[in-house]
Amino acid sequence: METLFLCVIIFLFMLAVFDLSVGVSNDAVNFLNSAIGSRAASFKRVLIIASIGVFIGAAMSNGMMDIARHGIFRPEHFSFYDLVCIFMAVMVTDIILLDIFNSLGMPTSTTVSMVFELLGASFAVALIKMAGGTDLGLADLLNTEKAFSVILGIFLSVAIAFVFGTLVQFISRTIFTFNYKSRMKWKIGIFGGICITAIVYFLLIKGTKDLVFMTPEVKAWISDNTFLLITACFAASTLLMQGLHALGANVLKIIVLTGTFSLAVAFAGNDLVNFIGVPLSGLAAYQDYAANGGGNPSGHLMGVLNGPSQTPVWFLVGAGVIMVAALATSKKAHAVTKTEIGLGSSREGEEMFGSSGIARRLVRLSLNVINFFDRITPPRVRRWFDKRFNTDEAIMDQGAAFDLIRGSVNLVLAGTLIALGTSMKLPLSTTFVTFMVAMGSSLADRAWSRESAVFRITGVISVIGGWFLTAGAAFIGAGIIVALMHLGGIWVMFALAALTAFIIIRSNRRFRNRRKEEEGDTLFQTILSSGCQEQTWGLLNLYMSGHQQKFMAYACETFRGITEAFVNEDPRALAKAQKSLDLYKNILKNDRRKETLCLRLVSRPEAIAKSAAFHLANSCCMGILYNLRRINETCKEHTDNNFTPLPENYWTGFMELRTRMTILFNNTADMISAQAPEVAGNLRRQCDELKAFVDALSQKLYDGLREGDSGTMTVAYVYLNTLQETREIISTIRKYIRAYTLLQQ
Repeated sequence: METLFLCVIIFLFMLAVFDLSVGVSNDAVNFLNSAIGSRAASFKRVLIIASIGVFIGAAMSNGMMDIARHGIFRPEHFSFYDLVCIFMAVMVTDIILLDIFNSLGMPTSTTVSMVFELLGASFAVALIKMAGGTDLGLADLLNTEKAFSVILGIFLSVAIAFVFGTLVQFISRTIFTFNYKSRMKWKIGIFGGICITAIVYFLLIKGTKDLVFMTPEVKAWISDNTFLLITACFAASTLLMQGLHALGANVLKIIVLTGTFSLAVAFAGNDLVNFIGVPLSGLAAYQDYAANGGGNPSGHLMGVLNGPSQTPVWFLVGAGVIMVAALATSKKAHAVTKTEIGLGSSREGEEMFGSSGIARRLVRLSLNVINFFDRITPPRVRRWFDKRFNTDEAIMDQGAAFDLIRGSVNLVLAGTLIALGTSMKLPLSTTFVTFMVAMGSSLADRAWSRESAVFRITGVISVIGGWFLTAGAAFIGAGIIVALMHLGGIWVMFALAALTAFIIIRSNRRFRNRRKEEEGDTLFQTILSSGCQEQTWGLLNLYMSGHQQKFMAYACETFRGITEAFVNEDPRALAKAQKSLDLYKNILKNDRRKETLCLRLVSRPEAIAKSAAFHLANSCCMGILYNLRRINETCKEHTDNNFTPLPENYWTGFMELRTRMTILFNNTADMISAQAPEVAGNLRRQCDELKAFVDALSQKLYDGLREGDSGTMTVAYVYLNTLQETREIISTIRKYIRAYTLLQQ
């Protein structure tokens, strides 16, 4: 039995390696976002600086391990078997949850997941023990006071980070403006001094008590001379930053990279417990169990975990190595980075989220509040603030999502708040803090225009909703899994372990396949960052043509699939087509929005000249999609109800229509691919001939109805609807050909 439990502990550490890889995709990326978004340095350089911070922060994380040992439950009332079940359930649930969120490109919180998984699993085991006849209550089994303080700290950090992010960014922007280079002569030294001092105070002074090599005498000296150290640090860093500015160095980049370092340290010190705290606690429990001779695992209580953790440094350093390696290679990390940077970007671009009713109401309410303050604010004051917040003067590097002022505020403030929580032994969520600081600073920076606000707010709501969903799913999932393990025994643990490995492998395969499909949209980013109006229309025309050619091929395939399924009475194929059409509607809407953003970058005379044809081409594609949906709806309803199939005397004409429609779609796609508007005349004549053919088929149907040889009226209605919608598709293709010709002139 002891050997089996050793296998479980080993598997916990194997899951910890996966958890570090998956978790770093979700959390560690938070300390890279500001440096990447502001283009303070190359990704490689940022990664090197962050790696150093991770290693130093890992050495400071030992005290945080106590959260997993006795921060949620009271181990003296739990047996070794109870805790093995709890720890195994936590790791299995954590892996599954984090991998799901990262595959969706959504940042979630490893801190929230760990805390609520521990709470849910402990709660379930406590209920099992109480049902088994123990005299202990929930208050005796769970560390409710500490658990409440941890949970409260996590969720309060959302409001605190957002408020401070908004306030500090507003003050910083008011001082420096978007044209910050002209106002840095004497202000940059003080700004840099404050930033560096905040970093030193919270990371070195507040964190020294957890460094394994700090002696009590040194800690006491630092505590007694805190004010002196802070004053000296502020004076020295202010003079240093001012001197570097005088020598021509970009002080803001230094602050951003220093802030990246500080946030990496804060992350490792605060969040490393989320990844290895549970396996290390399991190892400590196993060592105590084995040292006492093994025996009955359900009778050996774990009061030993009430003592402070003494984690070997090589464990922490090894975890840091895995984190850095995963950060450098994880594609999922880059997907989560894209979410947060996109929501805080000063530029409009590809919006990852749609529009929600809550977001629309919030935007309307915000506009009403802004209009109210505009009315009561003296015009002189309003003009002064508008001048300070003139985004047209923004200074950003090529491809940056925001400037270095905002990047500095995001990093320094987030690192400060997280390090403060670490020093108070509260595992504040790195994701919560960094994300909400970034959202608050982007709000203060007026980064959300009326064109993008509803999408950005929807994204923020989606992310925050995901956090709360994480909490609920972690609590319930861990509770169910631990109950299965506790009641089913160690073989259930092994079965769930195998299931976890299978889920991880399958999820990673799906993610790789999806990423391959998304890597082809580089032309859109090229258009946004080109900066040359003369080249923009040519790039946009190429971008539009690619989408429209792809749509024509899709419409051709879908039309053939629907009509074939109708003739063959295949309801599954029609249901599949319905889902595909609904999905493609969102694709067309997203393409249209991105193309409209690109059109704004075209020179004004060119944009005006092409605007009508541009919108007509987009409308034609949406119209064809609508006609296909109408055909599919009636065919699906008819087939689902097992009504009379299409009479055989109409098959020949119907099949010829399918063939001629396929030729028309393919010829249109070939015209787009070859950029050959000269064939438009032939295609329009082909459309006219095909419409005449559809009219002939309709007339044949009417004649058959009069003679009573067309079957029931139900199938006649479906057939007639298909012919009418097909005729509309042909007319729309003809309009599209005209629009395409105008766009090429």
